Amino acid sequence: MIRAVAAAILALLAASCASIGAFNHTTPHDEGVVRAANDVPYGDGPRRTLDVYAPEARPTNAPVIVFFYGGGWSSGAKGDYTFAGDAFAAQGFVTFVPDYRVYPEVRFPGFVEDAAEALRWVQANAARYGGDPDRIVLVGHSAGAHIAMLTALDPHYAQQADFDRSAIRGVVGLAGAYGFDNFNMPLLRNVFGAATDPMTAMPVHFASRNAPPILLLHGDRDRRVPVRSSTRMYQVAHEAGQQAEVKIYRGVDHPGIIQSLAIARRNEAPALADTVAFAQRVTGVQHVAADAPTPAGAH
Repeated sequence: MIRAVAAAILALLAASCASIGAFNHTTPHDEGVVRAANDVPYGDGPRRTLDVYAPEARPTNAPVIVFFYGGGWSSGAKGDYTFAGDAFAAQGFVTFVPDYRVYPEVRFPGFVEDAAEALRWVQANAARYGGDPDRIVLVGHSAGAHIAMLTALDPHYAQQADFDRSAIRGVVGLAGAYGFDNFNMPLLRNVFGAATDPMTAMPVHFASRNAPPILLLHGDRDRRVPVRSSTRMYQVAHEAGQQAEVKIYRGVDHPGIIQSLAIARRNEAPALADTVAFAQRVTGVQHVAADAPTPAGAH
């Protein structure tokens, strides 16, 4: 559905998680955050656990962010993204970062079903950590953006997992893959080939007036997921009457957009500030800008 996305997305499988893990361990993290819980099961098996980050002040009824990392639907670990959990929690959000099963353990829709189960758990338990279960924003990077978007936009997952879809106030996708044009390519065939209807794997297919607002962020130097993925998702959502925004950052590549959430890289792209402003707006929080200068190239 989106030309050139399928070819470029192959690079996601080859991308190593080692680099993001090393970045996570060496980059400065935000202060004023507590790790409220580690490795909490939301389902059966070692890949269905989550971590919880909370503001040190431990507010009551704070808005919630659920963050899904990327990794080509075949890799990734929540422990490599503590910088992201700290960044969102420092901005006042009770933040949940789940692991989910990946290929080859599961194929589509297994990882999306895990995301839905994680959301059911978050709704049932957010208040224990000071979060408001009725004000949830999903944030995802790369394959995680695909998972977040599909979980929110396709009502099937809310019905199956029995979570309240109306509690999802918005979705932020960072360099996400939202549609594919060639399921015969190796990665897509392996991960999505069992889908009875390929359209069910594409978030662009589920854009609608009744879907939650979305914010699409992308770097114009992304060689793994082309900018066209986000601009097309925006176009389809806009035409369907769904609230949608898209922002393209100049000079930013695929790993750069997620790394810009960390303190040391925030001068390269305002991804944190834009995500926080959107999440505050859709959850009814008075806007307080994140400490992230806007680079001259952002537009």
